[in-house]
Amino acid sequence: MAIDPTRLPRTESAIHDADWALDDLSGQVHERVAFTGVDLTEAASTGASFTECVFTQCRFNAGAHVRTAMVNCVFVGCSFFEVRLEDCKLVGSVFEDCTFGLFTAVGGDWSFVSLAGADLRKSSITGVRMREADLSGVKAAHATLAGVDLAGASFRGADLSGADLRGSELSALDPLTVTLKGAVIDTAGAVQIAGALGLSVR
Repeated sequence: MAIDPTRLPRTESAIHDADWALDDLSGQVHERVAFTGVDLTEAASTGASFTECVFTQCRFNAGAHVRTAMVNCVFVGCSFFEVRLEDCKLVGSVFEDCTFGLFTAVGGDWSFVSLAGADLRKSSITGVRMREADLSGVKAAHATLAGVDLAGASFRGADLSGADLRGSELSALDPLTVTLKGAVIDTAGAVQIAGALGLSVR
């Protein structure tokens, strides 16, 4: 489902079809910018900041970003193949029709992020804070979602079959509304899922 235009951030400037491939974006600050068709392949950043920006059909492939903030941004039809995000802040950002093949995120704060319907197969997300994230309908079979704080997250219709969920906070996960066959969990996760089923672990 396409994003309601009225819910998009109100941008104040625009960058179209720019070639930022291989660029170092460290320290750059962008606020309320509409990026369209920008090539960020193999771009890198440390400490960059993007606030209330809209990225449409942008390519982030093979990029590496450390302690970069992309807060309350919207990504539409963007590619994140082989991207690595480390200790990045994406609070409140929305991803629509984006691709994430071999995507890696380590640490950082992704609270309130919307990844509804995203294909996260072959992706690895570890040690990330994803409180109240919208993961409804995600395809995360055999993905790694380990050590992730998923308190209050929405999982309805998610496919987590074969996923590595060890060390993650799963209290919001309703096992009756997701696919969990073959998923790997630890003892704490087993207790949380059992509790969701109304079982008592002794």
